[in-house]
Amino acid sequence: MIRALAIDDEPLALRLIGVFAGRIPDMELTASCTDAGQALPFLDKVDMIFADINMPGLSGMDFVASLENPPLVVFTTAFADYAVDAFRVGAVDYLLKPFTFDDFSRAVGRVREALELRASKDIDKEKTVCFKSDYKVVPVKVSDIRYVEGFGPYVKIYLESAESPLVVLSSFRQILGDLPEERFVRIHKSYIADITRITAAGKTSVTLDDGLSLPVGDAYRAGFMERYMKRLL
Repeated sequence: MIRALAIDDEPLALRLIGVFAGRIPDMELTASCTDAGQALPFLDKVDMIFADINMPGLSGMDFVASLENPPLVVFTTAFADYAVDAFRVGAVDYLLKPFTFDDFSRAVGRVREALELRASKDIDKEKTVCFKSDYKVVPVKVSDIRYVEGFGPYVKIYLESAESPLVVLSSFRQILGDLPEERFVRIHKSYIADITRITAAGKTSVTLDDGLSLPVGDAYRAGFMERYMKRLL
């Protein structure tokens, strides 16, 4: 069940969100508020927020930006020129008023996908992969792996918890088979990266969340960019 909160200073807009939410079987509109202050007590009780951008006092954009760990957000507004700013603060989607039920349903679908991805990440934190290194079997948490680098007949597995990489006698094909497909992607003949750690992607390189730059190979660029862009939508 997707628990939602609606914030809008227009009662008709809140009523429309309530009607549309009632038509989606796995959605529950927990509360409707006419300003950001009213919404504060409900933040830890919901999975997502429908937030109007233009409201008296604190705008929906500023409200979301002020939250340390906000629920997923879909902005609603009558002004199209806020789209870039909306995604800059991490919005899942952006609904331009007046929106239809189909528009609303698509936005909820993106929220649903984001929640499923978040749940899979939580599961990944508990997953462990075993690698053979120095005649030993070494268990490694999936969430600890930052990226993998080819090194002749070996691969280097770079971990968040260790300064030196774990060196494993293995092929890239075998490593890719061992790692969760939804999380790891080959970006180069010599590199596999955790796609959830990539904060920026260019034509020839990607940047990880620690600022490290890794190369992107011509043969892998199209496949990688398709997956990366789907994560952003």
